[in-house]
Amino acid sequence: MPAAARLMVPVLAPTGGAGRSTLACLLAAELAAVGETVVLDTAPRLASPWPGWVTAPGGGLAVLPPTEPASAERVRSACAPMGGWDVLTDCREWNAPPLDLPVEPAAWYQLAAIGGWQAAVVDTPHPITHDLLAARCAGTEGRTRGWLALPYAVPVLCAAASADGVQALQQAVMAMSAENVPLHRAVAVFVATGEGRLPSVVRAAATMLSGRMAEVVHLPYDAHLRASGLRTGRVHSRTRQAAARIASAVLAAAHDSWGQPLPPAPQPAVLRPTCPVPV
Repeated sequence: MPAAARLMVPVLAPTGGAGRSTLACLLAAELAAVGETVVLDTAPRLASPWPGWVTAPGGGLAVLPPTEPASAERVRSACAPMGGWDVLTDCREWNAPPLDLPVEPAAWYQLAAIGGWQAAVVDTPHPITHDLLAARCAGTEGRTRGWLALPYAVPVLCAAASADGVQALQQAVMAMSAENVPLHRAVAVFVATGEGRLPSVVRAAATMLSGRMAEVVHLPYDAHLRASGLRTGRVHSRTRQAAARIASAVLAAAHDSWGQPLPPAPQPAVLRPTCPVPV
């Protein structure tokens, strides 16, 4: 990707336990081949696996207070290297006080822009269907729409490859369609929960969704990941093949929407410290 390009890839799911973090890691490893890549871990520390996955943590999000200006060097030093790509997470001990993480997607986009990465994979914690419905009732934008409104955002929707996962993903797609979310550049991923052939309900859902979304991909079951997560880096070859297909689908959706090569991304305003108002 060109140096001034920026591809935003929010990994979203309608429920927890859908494999968002694993998928974000696999995607980052693939996208690192075409540009400098970072994973933005937007989940609270005790709900995130990333602090346990990093082996050489950087300063972490704690060194980026929202009341102080940031620089590329400072943002980069906060990251943990993952062998060809970076992750920005809360690396402190589990019993440290919680950080006041930004909720607005634009704030995370700003960090990616300051750091100068060409691709940012976002590990999101919120359930997208509930977020869309709650935002509509409250008359607000919501986090899901906020992520998709960012420049050059290609969403990846993941769900378990089961009857319950299919139902949850279909409800999410209906909610996104009702909110006029651009499904044509979204990539859907069904994450297998066991060995064997995909259930018929999953295959049928994949066929129905393929006409509405950029691509529908199956991420096969991987015993290595189930046994030790991503701590050891052991991943089956078929898992890497599926990850490469997902990354290719994301890049194809971006190029179909905005051209190839991707045009330069808008640069957000520089972060400024918040000064108290004199009394």
